[in-house]
Amino acid sequence: MPPMAFNGVVTKAGFMNKTATVTVSRWIIHKLTGKRIERSRKFLVHDENNQLRQDDLVTIRNCRPISAMKKFKLERILKSPETEREIARAHRHEAMAQSTSQPTGRSVLEALRKQSNPPPS
Repeated sequence: MPPMAFNGVVTKAGFMNKTATVTVSRWIIHKLTGKRIERSRKFLVHDENNQLRQDDLVTIRNCRPISAMKKFKLERILKSPETEREIARAHRHEAMAQSTSQPTGRSVLEALRKQSNPPPS
């Protein structure tokens, strides 16, 4: 079998050990009407580390048969909503930490007024 690589979306993960279901979609043109139609196919993918989660965007590559239905291995994770959420959460946490450590805009203005207009002595 020639080497094949597909990009797809993980539709089912965590139900079988070291296995995930990836849906690969493609577009075809209908011969009679000329309309675009989406065709999809599901593949069982070998996930050695159980790292895939639902809605991950992945690249899979064919390999020797691992079981009766599994003939693809995970090549790489292109995009993971879970890691994006963790990154966004970390950015929010950093922003909150910076906002609490820096003085507010009003206190900065008051400090500048005190410096420019020293109290009369």
